[in-house]
Amino acid sequence: MGANTSQVSDLSDNPSLKALVGTESISENDPFWNQLISFTFISPTYICQIIFENNPRSGNFGALVRIFLGRTKELKISTECQDQLFIWQAHNALFMIRCLLKVFIREMSEEELHLQFSYQERAPGSCGGSEDLLEELLSNLVHLIVEVPLLDITYSILFEAVTTLLVFFSYQLFHKDILRDGIIYQHIMKGRCLCLTSRLVKTLLYNFIRQEKCPPPATHIFEPKAEGGLLYGLASGVASGLWSVFTLGGAGSKAGIDQEHNPLPLSNQSLLLLLVLANLTDGPGWPNPYRQAITCFRNTQDTSSLPVEQPHTFQINFNSLYTALCEQQRSDQATLLLYTLLHQNANMRTYMLSRTDMDNLVLPILEILYHVEDRNSHHVYMALIILLILTEDDAFNRSIHEVVLKNISWYTERSLTEISLGSLLILVVIRTIQFNMTRTRDKYLHTNCLAALANMSAQFRCLHQYAAQRIISLFALLSKKHNKVLEQATQSLRGRQGDNTALPDYAQDLNVIEEVIRMMLEIINSCLCNSLHHNPNLVYALLYKRELFEQFRMHPSFQDIMQNLDTVIGFFSQRLEQAGSDLSVERVQEVIMKGAQALPNDRLKKFPELKFKYVEEDQPEDFFIPYVWSLVFNSGVGLNWSPHGIELFSMDSG
Repeated sequence: MGANTSQVSDLSDNPSLKALVGTESISENDPFWNQLISFTFISPTYICQIIFENNPRSGNFGALVRIFLGRTKELKISTECQDQLFIWQAHNALFMIRCLLKVFIREMSEEELHLQFSYQERAPGSCGGSEDLLEELLSNLVHLIVEVPLLDITYSILFEAVTTLLVFFSYQLFHKDILRDGIIYQHIMKGRCLCLTSRLVKTLLYNFIRQEKCPPPATHIFEPKAEGGLLYGLASGVASGLWSVFTLGGAGSKAGIDQEHNPLPLSNQSLLLLLVLANLTDGPGWPNPYRQAITCFRNTQDTSSLPVEQPHTFQINFNSLYTALCEQQRSDQATLLLYTLLHQNANMRTYMLSRTDMDNLVLPILEILYHVEDRNSHHVYMALIILLILTEDDAFNRSIHEVVLKNISWYTERSLTEISLGSLLILVVIRTIQFNMTRTRDKYLHTNCLAALANMSAQFRCLHQYAAQRIISLFALLSKKHNKVLEQATQSLRGRQGDNTALPDYAQDLNVIEEVIRMMLEIINSCLCNSLHHNPNLVYALLYKRELFEQFRMHPSFQDIMQNLDTVIGFFSQRLEQAGSDLSVERVQEVIMKGAQALPNDRLKKFPELKFKYVEEDQPEDFFIPYVWSLVFNSGVGLNWSPHGIELFSMDSG
């Protein structure tokens, strides 16, 4: 039996499974357990439901948990001895536990789940003590993840341990409100797992960094012994079974579909678990220890001593982590990890901003924004907030204009054979604003895009001709929209004489569009005041479209900021008139370059520096916890929850 791989159709006739889900108790010393966990199968839901009904009498679920726990104590030795059969059996036991837990959690409360673990202690022949078997399992899973080395022969059981912890936390999926307490929460946050917090976070980060592919079946996980025989027969049978669990995601999948989409199941699952842990809410009297660990870890090369030792701190190789973050930004979860580290870990943020190859990090983020039509709104928000956090740093804003890029293949609006990273960033952010104006009309998106441009504006350097044109083109689009909304608002107000009800949408739209226009004028003004002589292309674009600004000169909302633009336009227009008529583009640029050196600084009125800082809103968990769990639901390998019963987020929201 052990060498066979069960089909779902065989399960109802399988004597071992019948015994497992039946009402009779089975002693932990019975050879039955060895036979059961030497069998590879994908467990259907109905088996879980039967054991759910009979477990109060049989206690066999608890016995299965104890069989697994007994094997975890010897896993490290088994790994050192290359005892593949032992590791395989431990994996199979955990796989069955995970399948059962997944159904239990969907069908019952935490208190009822806790009871399913306790029934074992009443079974005859039980070796159980008085310890909490649920906490024992959680603690053992964490120990397994942090202590068992990642090798070809341990890949599957490490993956299963990480996945089982995700399943334990999946109660959140079936609740609309954010869960802030509970039995599992207490064990993970305050119980025996607490002392392993930093090691668990570090291990999950290294799993993400290493990006280890799932070992191929048979050839690497289970090498045939020289003598051949039963072990190899068992091994080859189970290896193909495990491979199907990893790459096919469960029963009924077609061969090969997910090998391409999920080639890194352990890396992916570890990152998802890390995000789940990091976003658990703080307790009433204690902070989330996993968030503390993520907030304060340091570089392995940092040898300085801390004045006060922070709880759960550890050291990790920042260069390796940075490289992995740069390479993996196609996924929501990697972008969310980057956001988390930039926002919460000052050591990592300082390190990233000190890198001389920031283009490796910024380009993937820009590509996410460039393909805004194909991305979900949360991924776009995260990418945009990352840019906003980066632009809070003046050194970053200067350095991006010194990095010259060639042939950006994904930017298809126009061939960019050579452009600075700074100019490309401006182009992509402006394109996002324009997309938002015509499609989503999301004020939050507008605000963050404009804040990033404003943060950069004083350090604009040598703007690419196309970037300068797009800045003015965006202003032209805003101006056109302003005139249209103004006309609609005027007509609306004429028909409302004597009506004291709330202003209609047109008037509110006008206020919003005027705020955005004001912001764009401040961005242009900031560049002219701080780096006019570095940006002849912006002056050229400004002069070429000077009539756009006429209507705003006397507008009460813009009069003050328009003074500087009037001064610049007037100064350069006069110099161009003096240079003669029918000037070539090259001659105009030459006049602008010389004029920029001649314009006295005191001719332009000084305004406060434009600086915006990202601040998380109150109760960020209301955004992040549903987002993280939507990623687990959609990207978790081999989990395949049914959409029925999911309460945390709507299934049509992506």
